Amino acid sequence: MATRLPTGEALVGRFVRLDLLTQADLPELFPLLADPEIYASGYVMHRRPTSAADGVDLAGERFMTGQEEADGAGRGRTAYAIRLVRDSPLGAAGTLVGTSSLLEATVVHEHIHLGSTLYGRRWWGTQVNPEAKLLLLTHAFEDCGFGRVKIQTDALNTRSQAAIARLGATREGVLRRDMKREDGTFRDTVVFSVLGDEWAVVKAGLLARLRV
Repeated sequence: MATRLPTGEALVGRFVRLDLLTQADLPELFPLLADPEIYASGYVMHRRPTSAADGVDLAGERFMTGQEEADGAGRGRTAYAIRLVRDSPLGAAGTLVGTSSLLEATVVHEHIHLGSTLYGRRWWGTQVNPEAKLLLLTHAFEDCGFGRVKIQTDALNTRSQAAIARLGATREGVLRRDMKREDGTFRDTVVFSVLGDEWAVVKAGLLARLRV
């Protein structure tokens, strides 16, 4: 199939649904960004918000930059709001639990980056991340025809690295001194990927984790 860009259509699973992130969603991201626990591993790629208004500004800067501006040549993003589908022990239907993006799509080379992911602490280790990743990876490989999906994280963020590895992604290596953090230090970036010919196995693993 010909590779195409994500267009922001809703991605719906049993536990979560992903809809195009809008400005109206940003106030709900503030409590997630304000939780000091997300910075406990040394993650400092953005400042901590100091107020609800600052949180909205930060969320817009962090997750909306380039929204709906994907050009197929590595620029722009398709960012999603992740919400609970139904009332459950995870919370009430419609609760915003996080955000994630498909970005840096390069159509000619058939690769895309799955990143800018944030979840509230309450939903760490639940069905939220595996199902959101299942929906995004299915969209990237099966709907859009990409051949490689990159997932990366700060070398200091060992929790994120473990979560990515558990998805079944392959650890490719480390980009040293790759990006400047908010505090002025430089981060090493750990890069993982899933290839199109690996997707069936990765998908089966994610589905197995969601059989509850």
